[in-house]
Order: sequence, then C-alpha cells, then structure tokens
Amino acid sequence: MDLADIPLFSLLRSRMGYLSERQKVIAQNVANSDTPGFAPKDLKPFTFHAEVQANRAAGVQAVTHAGHMVSPSAKRGAASGVKTTRAEITETTLDGNAVSLEEEMLKMSESRMSYDAAIGFYQKSMNLLRMAARAPGR
Repeated sequence: MDLADIPLFSLLRSRMGYLSERQKVIAQNVANSDTPGFAPKDLKPFTFHAEVQANRAAGVQAVTHAGHMVSPSAKRGAASGVKTTRAEITETTLDGNAVSLEEEMLKMSESRMSYDAAIGFYQKSMNLLRMAARAPGR
C-alpha cells in the first residue's frame, strides 16, 4: 500500500510542497531586496477547497482497486500547480524596490511554522497507522 493513495497523506504532501515553494519565493524576494525596480512575489494561499478543485479539473480520480490505472495527472509533483502572484506592496524605496525585509521575514516564519505543523501532523498520522498495523498485545 502506497501512502500517496491515502487522501490525507496526499493533501499533506501537497501542503508541504506548497510551503516549500513559498519558502523559495520568499528567499528570492529577500535576495533581490537591493535590486532596483524589483517587485516582491508571493504564492496564492493554499486551501483544501482549491486543491480538491484542481484535482477534479485535472481529472484525478481515486484508485479504488489495485487493478485500476493511475492517470498521468495523478503522478504529478506535489507543488506543480503552484503559481506566483504579485505581493501586496506596502512601501517602495527611491530606486523602485518594493521588498520589505520585515514583511518577508514574517512570511518566512509563518511559512516555517505551518511546515512544522504539517510535518507534526504527518508524523502523528504515521504513528497511528503503525499502531493500527501492530499485532494485538504488543
């Protein structure tokens, strides 16, 4: 049995992929904080409803029997549907750079806390599966 077949783990994998991509975008914003005319980017917020709609639109169907074929869209990466958007600009320097390091650091710490929470939930779920798979009395 593959963990990707369990919807909970699939959703967690997508969430962690999203958060990983968000960390990359935030790191690019910080790296370009001195680049004249640079506008910061961010990702659209990850929501369960959006993930379900994306899977439905892509034609991803649940595999309920081992003999069923898995569609190519079901084999895609965890964060392949992530798109960057322009971040809200609160201040701009004289050279046209709109990156606020304070805001980027807040986003980064928020993203890290969410990633840690997702990993914790993943580990708890794995422990529950291990406990359910153990022989009685152990």
